[in-house]
Amino acid sequence: MSQPAPTVYLQLRSRVPITQGRVVTLGHVARIISEPEWEVALRNLELVHPHKWDGNLLLIDMMQIIPKIHTLIPDAHIQPLGQQHVLVEVIKKQKKPSMLLFILVWLLLFFGSALTIMNFHADVNMQEVQIRTVEMITGQRDEHPYLFQTAYSFGIGFGMVIFFNHLFKKKWNEEPTPLEVEMYLYQENIDQYVVAEEYKRMKMNHRPGDDD
Repeated sequence: MSQPAPTVYLQLRSRVPITQGRVVTLGHVARIISEPEWEVALRNLELVHPHKWDGNLLLIDMMQIIPKIHTLIPDAHIQPLGQQHVLVEVIKKQKKPSMLLFILVWLLLFFGSALTIMNFHADVNMQEVQIRTVEMITGQRDEHPYLFQTAYSFGIGFGMVIFFNHLFKKKWNEEPTPLEVEMYLYQENIDQYVVAEEYKRMKMNHRPGDDD
């Protein structure tokens, strides 16, 4: 009696980093559930050999994966779950971070932020506002309310820490920071654009190496 055809459940990841020079396998781009005797072979199933002309982003969709699985398991029933494509980012070997570059970027951000705050305060005449605030509280006019200005300066720093929910590597809770949310949305938009462009390019011409 012949064995029933195996069923392979696939859930593609959204974006996967791959070191330059490595072959992209099914285990890299998808979560796989199948009969135990096929799991290792499926994970090691080669999908794409990235070439230099492919650039640093590759789009692999389910229509490319299904024929590859059928070459390994001809009678397999494939059940895709979730999205139908995955972006593979080919990354070069990481170099040691440059301390000089880190210092230059830190100085640029520090002085840029400081100038932004000072220009804002100049536009709204913050010094006069602080003088008037101290006069309302104490009943006396002080042209240089240093105590109030010092407390205000510390308040700005403390408010930024609370707002961004981050101090160096420490986070106060598990909620994402506004910067993390903006970076996530930016990355999502970039991925959607790349996917659309890759599908457009795949329709116009067949990419070399797909049939290797």
